[in-house]
Amino acid sequence: MPRPHRSSSPASPRPALAWAALGLLVLPLAALAAPAAPPETPETLPSATLHIAGHPLAAEVAATPGRRETGLMNRRKLAPDHGMLFVFRHDQDVCMWMKNTYLALSVAFIDAEGRIRNLADMQPLTLDTHCAKGAVRYALEMPLGWFAAHQVEPGARVQGLPRSSR
Repeated sequence: MPRPHRSSSPASPRPALAWAALGLLVLPLAALAAPAAPPETPETLPSATLHIAGHPLAAEVAATPGRRETGLMNRRKLAPDHGMLFVFRHDQDVCMWMKNTYLALSVAFIDAEGRIRNLADMQPLTLDTHCAKGAVRYALEMPLGWFAAHQVEPGARVQGLPRSSR
C-alpha cells in the first residue's frame, strides 16, 4: 500500500484555518460586548440662534477641537434654516473640507466682529479645501446656496454669535 503524500512544509495549514474561523466567531461577540460610543447628535450639541440680514437661523455650535473636527460629517440631512457654527478660541487662518460629509454646503467665514469675510460653496465627499481670506473667529456652514438665496454677501453682519472662550 502506498504511503500518503506529506507536505514539505513543517506546519499544516489546518491550525491556522481553525484560528481564523475562531476569530470570525469571536469578533462579532466582542463588538456586542463593547459597543462603540454613539456619534454626537444635534441634541447633544449646544445651539445658537443667529440673524444675518434679517434672516434667523439655528446653528449647532462646534466649539471644541473634537466637535470642530467632526463637524457635519456623516449627516444625511439638515432641517431648513439650520447649520453648524465653528467657534475658534482666537482669530486664525481657517480652511474647511468635506471629508465624510454627505451634504452640499456653503460656508461663511466670519471675523471676531461678526462680519462675513468671504463665502465658499463646498461639494460633498471631497478633500478640496475652502479657506478664509484672512484670520477669522467663526465659520458657519449652511445648506448649499443658503447665503445666495438670502442675498447674504461678504460684509454682512452676523448677530447672536457666542463669545469664544479666550
